[in-house]
Amino acid sequence: NVHINGDYRELQSAIRNIMDNAVKYSPDDSSIEIRWTKHNQGGSSLSVSNAGAGIDEAHIPRLTERFYRIEKGRSRDMGGTGLGLSIVKHIMERHGGELKVRSQKHVVTCVELYFPEERIVYKEQ
Repeated sequence: NVHINGDYRELQSAIRNIMDNAVKYSPDDSSIEIRWTKHNQGGSSLSVSNAGAGIDEAHIPRLTERFYRIEKGRSRDMGGTGLGLSIVKHIMERHGGELKVRSQKHVVTCVELYFPEERIVYKEQ
């Protein structure tokens, strides 16, 4: 039982966005891993990993720019606007957290929402 203190609608939007992206950019026969991690150094994170086409490391620093698309035609065909990760980044910043993306072309992509310790409440069952 984990609770994140913050704006429910914004947090729901951020989480839905990274999960939708994992589904959208994964082959039909692949798996998606969703993990909650409590970090020893403080804070916790929600990570979503998929084994899709991966993202070339050169694109990662630009993923949170408004309207940035790696492959313009593919994103448009899948309904993307190029705003999703930009919005997620700003939501995380408003909540004192951070958006992290790790990927390599043709390797697993992991998108992580890191929340500082003061935003997390662990409830006993």
